[in-house]
Amino acid sequence: MKLGGWNSSRLGVTARGESLRLLAPIHKTRLFVISNTDDGHQYAPVLEEDSNTNHAPCSEPETFFSKWSPPGYLWRGLSVLVLAGQVIIRTLKGKVHWRNTLQQLERVGPKSVGVCLLTSAFVGMAFTIQFVREFTRLGLNRSVGGVLALAFSRELSPVVTSVVVAGRIGSAFAAELGTMQVSEQTDTLRVLGSNPVDYLVTPRVIASSLALPFLTLMCFTVGMASSALLADSVYGISINIILDSAQRALQSWDIISAMIKSQVFGMIISIVSCAWGVTTMGGAKGVGESTTSAVVISLVGIFMADFALSYCFFQGAGDSLKNCV
Repeated sequence: MKLGGWNSSRLGVTARGESLRLLAPIHKTRLFVISNTDDGHQYAPVLEEDSNTNHAPCSEPETFFSKWSPPGYLWRGLSVLVLAGQVIIRTLKGKVHWRNTLQQLERVGPKSVGVCLLTSAFVGMAFTIQFVREFTRLGLNRSVGGVLALAFSRELSPVVTSVVVAGRIGSAFAAELGTMQVSEQTDTLRVLGSNPVDYLVTPRVIASSLALPFLTLMCFTVGMASSALLADSVYGISINIILDSAQRALQSWDIISAMIKSQVFGMIISIVSCAWGVTTMGGAKGVGESTTSAVVISLVGIFMADFALSYCFFQGAGDSLKNCV
């Protein structure tokens, strides 16, 4: 065996007439001694090494997508679609936690009746003031009830009810699931063998989609009653005139469309709130941001869906649908 020089980067090996050369890293070693002037003795040798190791070049060049990560709103929006698909599949398979569903149904329905009815009553009286003044000036007192009934059934009742529920229930859903996510309680459910979608998300979606149509009907009734009482007591328009005009203007499709709208709005509120909750990160601050963002996105989704459904029901395919009722 033959070894090269101390600083050589080659190592030569000769065995039985065959020669093999290997590349080895360069090691430079320098020894030096520091004298101690206090006791006359010397320090032990200090070893300092400068190593130069040959590294292979990276085989994968860096690209734009290797450093790019999707923004938060994008992957959260995709999580809404994924969560909606999971809820539909798990519901069709019958994997629903019915006990939790009944608890959430009580929370969304009976416990939200008071604030929804109070809001609907004052919105109805405010619209009555505007409608009665203008219609009285035009001499159309007998048309006030019909206009109010159409406005309430088609737009005001489902939208006002959904906005109230989004502020009261949607924020609670997002805060609860966000707190469970940051405290790793959802991971505990997985360890125990329970699917968080079956136990947490699906009951909330079912409860919201079932409770909102009934809340909408109650809000429609209270809104019309408050409008008729105000028109009779302040403007002298009889309640019988208001109710007769409303009866002649309303059709069954108007009530059915309001219930369909509210059911869609309930699904939007619950799915968006739950998706924002289960994707929460960052502790208490992240929970607060997710709650606020969930309510805002739910309201935007409600208004967009209201426009799309109104166009389909009363502008495009609404005529054919009404003929079937």
